[in-house]
Amino acid sequence: MNKLAGMEMFVRVVESGSFTAAAELSRVSPTMVAKHVRAIEDRLGARLLHRTTRRQQLSDVGRLYYERCKQALADVELAEASASELQSSPRGRLRLVSPVSFGSHSLVPALGEYMARYPEVGVELTLDNGRPSLVDEGFELGIHIGDINEPGLVARPLQPYRRRLAAAPAYLARHGQLDHPQQLAAHECLGLSYWRRHDLWRLVGPGGATCNVAVQGRFTANQGDALRIAALNGIGIVLQPEAVLADDLASGRLLPVLPEWSLAPSPMYLIYPQNLHPTAKLRTVIDFLIERFGPSPKQ
Repeated sequence: MNKLAGMEMFVRVVESGSFTAAAELSRVSPTMVAKHVRAIEDRLGARLLHRTTRRQQLSDVGRLYYERCKQALADVELAEASASELQSSPRGRLRLVSPVSFGSHSLVPALGEYMARYPEVGVELTLDNGRPSLVDEGFELGIHIGDINEPGLVARPLQPYRRRLAAAPAYLARHGQLDHPQQLAAHECLGLSYWRRHDLWRLVGPGGATCNVAVQGRFTANQGDALRIAALNGIGIVLQPEAVLADDLASGRLLPVLPEWSLAPSPMYLIYPQNLHPTAKLRTVIDFLIERFGPSPKQ
């Protein structure tokens, strides 16, 4: 007899309290119920139920088998629900976390496009430059810059995170253009206060050349947009992600500084728990973000 059907029948017998009650729930005869249970006992070579005319009681083997059957049936139900949900339209609220600059300047516009495509999906985005735990804090997805240390995660590589140097035309008019990274040591450099070594910029240039520059500046901040605004006001040279500076560079409000040099690119990943339930919402947003921010074929 079918093993799964037999397991379902055995669970009904245990939970309903008798063969007769299980037969009524299953719309079969008590004889058929008994055949299912007897087939399991014959296959296992052990008695599952001690039956008398008045009541039935689980044997030790039966008690263990009942618990395992419940878990197996729950897993089957979950698998079928997941497969069914994959075919349905995306819906529900998506909780994800991202670093502040990337989230504000790159992720938010992309999520707006995703939400326009899937109007039944809502988004709750948390911007955090720390390293929040997806599992402990209940996030379904995250954007992570740097190495992955949290166990139990799937990490899908995205385009490397790049930072560029720029300054306002007024600042460069006063202090002059730069020809080599070492000249940064004599300039006002705008630093992120939470960088452990905000006074040391490790730059990569043509052909993979490297240059470590000890920089200084009278202005630091804990947020990239504050440094961008400081640069727009001619306070100094800023080192910020490409996405943060793109509009200002395109308009000429900022000018590139040492355009062939940049901070060494950092790896960036889309991360999610290994046991993530594959809903239509999550499947589509993962595919969308990989398509939008995934590495190019040459990378």
